[in-house]
Amino acid sequence: MVDVFSGRVLVSRDGRSVDPEEALQNKVVGLYFSASWCSPCRDFTPVLCDFYTELLEETQPPAPFEVVFISSDHSAEEMAGYMHAMHGDWLALPFHDPYKHDLKKKYNITAIPKLVIVKQTGEVITDKGRKQIRDKGLSCFQNWLEGADIFQNFNI
Repeated sequence: MVDVFSGRVLVSRDGRSVDPEEALQNKVVGLYFSASWCSPCRDFTPVLCDFYTELLEETQPPAPFEVVFISSDHSAEEMAGYMHAMHGDWLALPFHDPYKHDLKKKYNITAIPKLVIVKQTGEVITDKGRKQIRDKGLSCFQNWLEGADIFQNFNI
């Protein structure tokens, strides 16, 4: 993910700045394109939240997975409110970072919510993360891990 977020800063739900190189190293990353005003987003976000929590808090060792929220909210306040009210403890691209437009173009985002699962290089493992989580639950993570070329002994 160094390639994708090189020279950028991400923020945590509590507003801390996070170095993407450290936070995303050797992880499968879900780029979550979403917004508070979008009702399908508000339907899926709690599902993603549960998925994330189960992978990171209820498995030993925690799964090598991280979500980066790319907001389509209308203001920084809307984005912050959405993150506090509904999101898991994942990361986000800061609201005012124009790079979100480049990411939408790069990953061909034409509608939200969209969860694009990528490997360390930024290459797409699947752009159907939302559907896979809904259809398969936690078991889809094993497929993503295999597609990510991250060598770890990890089983759900």
